[in-house]
Amino acid sequence: MAGGPAMRSFLHDSSVREHRFARRTLRRILGFARPYTRLLVAFVALLVLSAAAGAVTPLLFRRLIDDGIATGDGPLVLALAGAAAGIALVTAALSVGERWLSARVGEGLILDLRTAVFDHVQRMPLAFFARARTGALVQRLNGDVLGAQQAFTSTLQTVVSNGLTIAFTLAAMFVMSWQLTLLSLLLVPAFVLPARWFGRRLAALARTGYELNADAGQMMNERFNVAGAHLVKVFGDPQRESVRYAEQVRQLRDLGVRTALLGTWFRVGLTTLASVAIALVYGLGGLQAIAGELTVGTVVALTAYLGRLYGPLSAMSNVQVDVMTALVSFERVLEVLDLEPTVAEKPGAADLRAAVADRGPSVELDRVTFRYPGAQEVSLASLESVATLRADPVSDTLHDVSFVVPAGAMVALVGPSGAGKTTVSQLVSRMYDPTQGAVRIAGEDLREVTAASLRATVGVVSQEAHLFHDTIAANLRFARADATDDQLEQALRQARIWDLVTALPDGLDTVVGDRGYRLSGGERQRLAIARLLLKAPDVVVLDEATAHLDSESEAAVQTALDQALAGRTSLVIAHRLSTVRAADAIVVLEDGRVVEHGTHPELLAAGGLYAELYATQFADAPRAP
Repeated sequence: MAGGPAMRSFLHDSSVREHRFARRTLRRILGFARPYTRLLVAFVALLVLSAAAGAVTPLLFRRLIDDGIATGDGPLVLALAGAAAGIALVTAALSVGERWLSARVGEGLILDLRTAVFDHVQRMPLAFFARARTGALVQRLNGDVLGAQQAFTSTLQTVVSNGLTIAFTLAAMFVMSWQLTLLSLLLVPAFVLPARWFGRRLAALARTGYELNADAGQMMNERFNVAGAHLVKVFGDPQRESVRYAEQVRQLRDLGVRTALLGTWFRVGLTTLASVAIALVYGLGGLQAIAGELTVGTVVALTAYLGRLYGPLSAMSNVQVDVMTALVSFERVLEVLDLEPTVAEKPGAADLRAAVADRGPSVELDRVTFRYPGAQEVSLASLESVATLRADPVSDTLHDVSFVVPAGAMVALVGPSGAGKTTVSQLVSRMYDPTQGAVRIAGEDLREVTAASLRATVGVVSQEAHLFHDTIAANLRFARADATDDQLEQALRQARIWDLVTALPDGLDTVVGDRGYRLSGGERQRLAIARLLLKAPDVVVLDEATAHLDSESEAAVQTALDQALAGRTSLVIAHRLSTVRAADAIVVLEDGRVVEHGTHPELLAAGGLYAELYATQFADAPRAP
């Protein structure tokens, strides 16, 4: 009877009952519903008709018994039975209409919310992704969006449908027998109070279940991706991992048994109480019928109405939690949408490609000071699974850095680990904006140009070439969606990897695996270079592109890089100084400052930090303290 919907209602966390929402939040929630106003009005209208039709049926049975069966009026019996059957058909049609409208509204809201969150998250800076848990972001797009959608579908249906059913049912019962109606209402606490107790217990079990499922899911995500599986096989103990996972799912099994048993008690209790209530009405109503105070049809109708009363009453007793749960999900979605990107395109931004065409693709850092943004600037506590974001002071990574890469030149950035080399590369590709100073390409401050034109102008190859779990062709076309197979072949030939691709069974349609792990490190790097060549940027940034390769792979990749850098402005970061000796200029960084600048021979002759680094790599000479 009432067990199913009511129990689902009580599974929600009742702690949300105390949550308070700002009026602005509620207005924005209504804003998402505005495109579906007509559908929602039609939906509510069908709920009203369905509740009214359901309330009419017991009245028909009352007349059928009192005016038809009791008097022997066969035609009336058939007419009333036919009317009841007709109402059943109408009610079924209304249910189908309700479901169609509910699906239209619900799925439309899911589409709107998911696309809004996805589009917004894509505009977030790299620092946001460095801090947020991927699983938490996915939960926003899945669980929270679905929870928000329920505010306008299942929760709305619960409130309106159950509210109308209770109102129509009580009105009809009072008209027939106010005494038995009051008796029925006296039994309501026997339904609601135990249900609320069971609900708190079920909600607590549900919360524990969510946490255990999240832990088990996190373990699977970490162990089943390629890097995690490799780590387990190298350092882990498969038996120990199996035992850990078995313990987690064993707890879930025990919790599932407790939840099922408690849920059964809940349903059995409600069903039993409803049966007792019906028995009381039959008993007392039967005595009144014998005494001539009620008709038999009235007694039957009253018992039929009881079946329509206690279920909705039990569900409505927790409706506040249902509503608040849906609204909390909405708030969590809005929380992400309200997080402003720290790197954003300005209104009226210029097209960088026009400036590059006029003045050439020079790169300039002008008195750049930079600190990485703190957690409170780019993240949310809920996305990091912490109570509050830490407000630790953040020190500067770069200090007053200035240098120029002339158009068509190659400038190398060298220095010890932590000197700020990768930070410079991220500023040139505008993953971040400088705290002070400016980064310019073709004389244009990158904060003043469009994101699309900057992406078209600057290409990056990092030390970890990331490939999606897709085909080689799809990974290459990620840089240029309209590229033809001939253009793909040309880029692969220039990257010195076409022969390998043609040797694969599926050629360009070969799936590279998660993060490209079906390929070697050198092969992944050459595919990344092919992707860069297909994009054909004017400025190339190489961040340790050969750092983790063996000698043979490094030689192949270096040959491909020479092809990629030909005629382009390039900023090359490398630990291996052998790869930067031919650079037009070398900028030496230490502790976020430029300490030397010159050509390879000039810097060796100067005997400074570069000479010490070079000696360490090639002559095994100890660095001076």
